Amino acid sequence: MAFFCFTLCAIRFALCAMRVRQMLLAIDIGNTNTVIGVYDGDRLIHDWRLRTERDATEDEFHLLVKSLFSLEGIEIRSITGTIISCVVPPMTNIFDTFCTRYLHHRPLWVDAATLTDMPILYDNPKEVGADRIVNAVAGFHKYHTSLVVVDFGTATTFDCISEDGAYLGGAISPGILISSEALFQKASRLPRAEIFAAPKCVIGKDTMSSMNAGIIYGYAGLVDGIVRRIKKEMTSVPKVIATGGLAELMAQVTESIEAVEPHLTLEGLHIIYDKAQKK
Repeated sequence: MAFFCFTLCAIRFALCAMRVRQMLLAIDIGNTNTVIGVYDGDRLIHDWRLRTERDATEDEFHLLVKSLFSLEGIEIRSITGTIISCVVPPMTNIFDTFCTRYLHHRPLWVDAATLTDMPILYDNPKEVGADRIVNAVAGFHKYHTSLVVVDFGTATTFDCISEDGAYLGGAISPGILISSEALFQKASRLPRAEIFAAPKCVIGKDTMSSMNAGIIYGYAGLVDGIVRRIKKEMTSVPKVIATGGLAELMAQVTESIEAVEPHLTLEGLHIIYDKAQKK
């Protein structure tokens, strides 16, 4: 009888443990967009791309997240951990307060000090943006080879990873959208370009198609040119992958991009958090 009770208790305990879901909230705060993802264990179950609101309060962000979660049937109280990468310093306190007040835990912030498994060969590792670190971790974890990671964000960044998983450095150029916006603001006769698809030809027959061709194919040339020069400096032949809002579009018109990873940053956040929990 005692053995039966012990076995029954063990089964109940195991069932309760199975019901405890490890729910991770992963947040990447960029200058233009904030990307949010929810992981149920190792599975990304939902993600959202929002405009970064620098003046938002922790209470406003809570209401926004709660609304998004509610639409997908997620309870905000089910979140058991949070990891954040941020390149907008003024928003650090806002998100830190959001986590402690509404999620009842402190978030794990990503920076050069967080990363112990990947050597950062920058002259000053603290200068490397958190998003670039996260992308490098995710890319090497997935491909296990030398890489060039091209991220089409507010800036277009090129991050280089060696064959043995060291972050070598990279290049930063103005992003596609801010460059096209500057063209609109400085050239009084040119309209604001809307970038939705690759132009069918380079020789445009009106002002808008000419602008789109110049912006899209111009950036394709920039990407291919920088990647070509990077490959000359690296001792291996790196695989070139892309992420960011315009990655799918640019992969269609470049010659160097070999794969698109739309969730690369969220995957990197999940990997870094998982490793931190195991230490």
